[in-house]
Amino acid sequence: MDGVTRAADVAIIGAGFAGLSAARRLRRAGASVVVLEARDRVGGRTFDVTLDDGTLLELGGQWIGPTQSRIHGLLDELGIATTPSFLEGETVTVFEGEARRHEGSFPTDLGATTSAAVGDAFEDLEALAAGISLERPWAAPDAERMDGQTMAGWLDGNVPDARARALVRSVVESMFVRPAGEVSLLDFLFHARTAGSLAEALGFEGAAQQDRIVGGPQAVAERIAAELGRDLVLSAPVRRIEQRIAGLLVDTDRGRFEADRAIVAVSPMLAGRIEVDPPLPALRDGLAQHMPHGSVIKIQVVYAAPFWRAAGLSGLSFSTDGAVSFTADNSPPGGGRGVIVGFIEGREARRLGAAPAVARRQAAIASLVRVFGPAAAEVEQLVELDWSAEPWTRGCYSGHMAPGGWFAFGPALREPCDRIHWAGTETAAWMAGYIDGAIASGERAAAEIVTARGIDASG
Repeated sequence: MDGVTRAADVAIIGAGFAGLSAARRLRRAGASVVVLEARDRVGGRTFDVTLDDGTLLELGGQWIGPTQSRIHGLLDELGIATTPSFLEGETVTVFEGEARRHEGSFPTDLGATTSAAVGDAFEDLEALAAGISLERPWAAPDAERMDGQTMAGWLDGNVPDARARALVRSVVESMFVRPAGEVSLLDFLFHARTAGSLAEALGFEGAAQQDRIVGGPQAVAERIAAELGRDLVLSAPVRRIEQRIAGLLVDTDRGRFEADRAIVAVSPMLAGRIEVDPPLPALRDGLAQHMPHGSVIKIQVVYAAPFWRAAGLSGLSFSTDGAVSFTADNSPPGGGRGVIVGFIEGREARRLGAAPAVARRQAAIASLVRVFGPAAAEVEQLVELDWSAEPWTRGCYSGHMAPGGWFAFGPALREPCDRIHWAGTETAAWMAGYIDGAIASGERAAAEIVTARGIDASG
């Protein structure tokens, strides 16, 4: 790779929402860009498939909420509508082996002591989250202690009721797609706050999962990508970045690209696999090693009709045991077939990800039968995606700081390294881990370069 394939003002690594948003902002400011994407598609952790009858299945990130202004602004600009998640009917919670129907977020028949302990735990966590800085969580009062404590440890020390501990522990594993013993208290509090509140992070109506995007989120990424033309290069994994006094060189499987600056718009864990010369600062390298992804397999289960609605169920469920921990009604808004979206998370995803596909399918359907009854076995089609097995993702929903990571390495999260700038939803302050956070991170990194290069941003 002695010759340079192409030169641009800015090389952007990753064509998810972060990279595409950065490219859009920079081009509008008059800078030339080249976007280098390892996959043969755009969209990053959004990925949609369409069945023969036109039913859309979102196999990656899919929901947006009313406080996510950047994705809503983008949809308005592109003329793309949203549709509300289906929420009519009761929720089912499988706890202690029993399926319980109820209104609201949690069962009402857990007993006064357990119900009060669950409510107190969430209230205490909300109060702690209120004291966390979104920009600098490592600077929170008592941050070092909170970052060194796991959520399992916090629950053991602060929730006296064993049944309540078990339920909240399962909620933590579902949110972070890893066991509570692998989740830092500080990271948990930051992610509760970045979504507005813990209730907003977990909820649907008025919360982060309120709406779906008509046509699917990946189609939004494709609309932005269409603006790039030849400035987008697919199937071009970046292997090496060489920083020079007057610019940098980016080596990919599709050639060598020259640029004045670069935006690495992939998760810190994946960014850490790119060789950089001269080597990155030790704090940045440590960050990449302390921000692993979680384990999740997303399934879309297709039925002839949404039979659960006739039984008075919303399709929402949460299970503390079994393969599928969380479900929602993902049926087409115009009627027709019924679709349940389900998530195999954390330890179950690790276990079943290594199992044969037929065993995974059987375990998933057994979970759905427990929640929705025998009709859930009448599956027309089951489509799955194990995000941990995706070579250019290696887990979802996003990277999370391991215990101790925020306090030790947090300051390196967004700090540019000479000519390299960092984007990706993990680097967002507001809505980190969401599509909205990815967009914000790309716009922030672009703004850094506009400032550094003295580009006229009025264009």
